[in-house]
Amino acid sequence: MQQIFTTETEGKTLIIVAHRPVSSFAVADVRAELDALTPELQRAEVKGVVLDLEEMPYFGTHMLEAMHLIWRPIRARGGKMALCNVSDVGHEILRTARFDSLWPICPSRQEALQAVAE
Repeated sequence: MQQIFTTETEGKTLIIVAHRPVSSFAVADVRAELDALTPELQRAEVKGVVLDLEEMPYFGTHMLEAMHLIWRPIRARGGKMALCNVSDVGHEILRTARFDSLWPICPSRQEALQAVAE
């Protein structure tokens, strides 16, 4: 089965790419992958996270929870997180959950990288 998240690094920013929707059937997979991401998120040199949602046209509460879990260790160190390539449906979900006020939502990965670097 395809991973839900893969990572890349650009400078001091960890880029997390979401590859498939997270349903209630995949909660255990999400937890396992987030546990595997924890050491990367806790590396001292990581100052920001970009979450690229280009391959995820929609998401629900499980993904919202995953976003919050990704953000917590970065926030604890004073770092930033930005989202990019969010679909129109994704924008509406984030707006409804009021998560759009937590992180910048950028149209491109490059703009998200700039947002967390500032």
